[in-house]
Amino acid sequence: MNFFDEIKLQFQKGSLLIKLILINVGVYVIVNLVHLILFFAGAESAFIDFIYFLAVPSNVSELLFKPWTIVTYMFLHEDFMHILFNMLVLFWMGRIFTMYLNERQLLTVYLFGGISGAAFYILVFNIAPVFAGMASISYALGASASVMAVAIAISIHQPRFPINLLFIGQVELRWVGICIVFLDIISITKNNPGGHLAHLGGAIFGFLYIQQLKKGNDISKGTGRFFDWVGNIFKPKPKMHISYKNPKGKPLDDMEFNQMKHQRQAKLDNILEKIKRSGYDALTKEEKDFLFKESQK
Repeated sequence: MNFFDEIKLQFQKGSLLIKLILINVGVYVIVNLVHLILFFAGAESAFIDFIYFLAVPSNVSELLFKPWTIVTYMFLHEDFMHILFNMLVLFWMGRIFTMYLNERQLLTVYLFGGISGAAFYILVFNIAPVFAGMASISYALGASASVMAVAIAISIHQPRFPINLLFIGQVELRWVGICIVFLDIISITKNNPGGHLAHLGGAIFGFLYIQQLKKGNDISKGTGRFFDWVGNIFKPKPKMHISYKNPKGKPLDDMEFNQMKHQRQAKLDNILEKIKRSGYDALTKEEKDFLFKESQK
């Protein structure tokens, strides 16, 4: 299996966390290839326009003509260290997140955390006098707000979860959450204020999401139905009648069919529970093949 086949397999069978990382890395590679091509073509200004086409502007009038940027910006990176740090933290915090919460909730926190980060950045840049001269020319890009939302959400959900930090040792997850929020707050006056504001916007969503979840309100259920609806629009409709047979080739009656369906669902539930506990890599080849076949139905 070559490198590209491995990437394709990971995207098809990997967890949502792996898919989010692969999408970010894929966009980073494409962006830098475009930059390289335009550099040799002597059209660097066209690359700047390309970035502005995907980055979210703080200028509300411009945003009205580019509403997609409130989503595209959270997958957009130019700098290697920027994406490396974001993906490391996303993988680290995302693994802990999916130990206690499901992938639908992870996707909801990632996407709406990013949107919340953009909204907070735009709001502050347009109402704070100090940013009056920057609001019309400022842009934000990167997954940091989304990653921050995931990190803060799981820090609040599992505040006493122990983690080991280099040179520090074992600390509880809540202290990591408190420290990264504190660092963003004190860094607003130093450099990249828009980025730090977006981080805080993501943190606010992560906090509010877990607070609502504790009250029994899981907004990811509604967004999950929306994502399922969108997916069904593009799912090809069956063009033939499907009948079911038992291993001996005889048609199944309703009782046999329901029993087989129940057994298959029970096996699927066990596999998903195993992924939640130990991750996708812990599955056997048979379990991975079964999961892949079920995902194609």
